[in-house]
Parts: sequence; structure tokens; C-alpha cells
Amino acid sequence: MSNLAYLGIAVVISLIGCVVLWLRTRRPRSMEHSMREFSRELDALAPGEEPSQPPSRGRHTG
Repeated sequence: MSNLAYLGIAVVISLIGCVVLWLRTRRPRSMEHSMREFSRELDALAPGEEPSQPPSRGRHTG
């Protein structure tokens, strides 16, 4: 094999590795994910309170 072929193989392997790393570290872009992230940040900033729970859709007991 020529030196250029070895270089080409190295470049292809590097590109595959870069794509895999990019796919693993990219952030979700959905609206729902953004709302959950914002809610988590608000809960982290609330001093001395328990994390908020989503409202229950069932009958209220008690």
C-alpha cells in the first residue's frame, strides 16, 4: 500500500471518531427538554424547598 492510502485510512478513522464524539455530546433541542431543564434550574435555585412535583390529574384525596 502506498503512504497516501495509510493516510487516507487514518483520516477516515479520525472522522468516524469525531462524528461519534459529536453524537454523544450534542444536547437535545426539543421544547420539552428545554422546559424540563428550566424547571430543574429553578428547583436548584429555590432555597430550602423540596423539588416541585408535576400536578396530579387524579382526584384529590384528603
